[in-house]
Amino acid sequence: MRIILDAGHGPETAGKRTPDGKMKEFEFNSAVTRLVKKELDNTGIVVIFSHSDDVDVPLRERTSLANKLKVQAFISIHANAYGSNWNEVNGIETFTYLKPSADSILLAKHIHESLCISVERKNRGVKQKDLAVVRDTIMPAVLVECGFMTNKEEARLLQSEEYRLKCAQGIATGIKIWVKNKN
Repeated sequence: MRIILDAGHGPETAGKRTPDGKMKEFEFNSAVTRLVKKELDNTGIVVIFSHSDDVDVPLRERTSLANKLKVQAFISIHANAYGSNWNEVNGIETFTYLKPSADSILLAKHIHESLCISVERKNRGVKQKDLAVVRDTIMPAVLVECGFMTNKEEARLLQSEEYRLKCAQGIATGIKIWVKNKN
């Protein structure tokens, strides 16, 4: 079993940060992808990264890599935002494409449920949206939003090692459940 973990956006993506500028979204995304990989080590699941810690990798390159390698799943990890100022919007969301495969629906369900349990945040549900990484991949694909950078409480959590580890554990558990149910 081979999967791609995608740390959404990139180190130089403009605008993707907390309103106070203390955290770029990619800092959270890349830390959690590394932790998820560590959680999946020795499980038989091979993890490949589609991003780079040094440069922004275009979305087309990320999805093309996944399609070329014919991985079994694509999971993009993000921190959410609502507007560009502090507000009260909070919680966890997971996205599939507008017309998701049955496998994408199951992958999203398992990751979302495990993540919500792990982090004990508001469950905003599994949703469908026209996002490049879930649209342009030929395998089951999901995009996970682990909390809102524009909510002061969640922004503090997103910057903490403890919360990042809880996110990684929840995402990894969901992936493992999905893989087990496929076999």
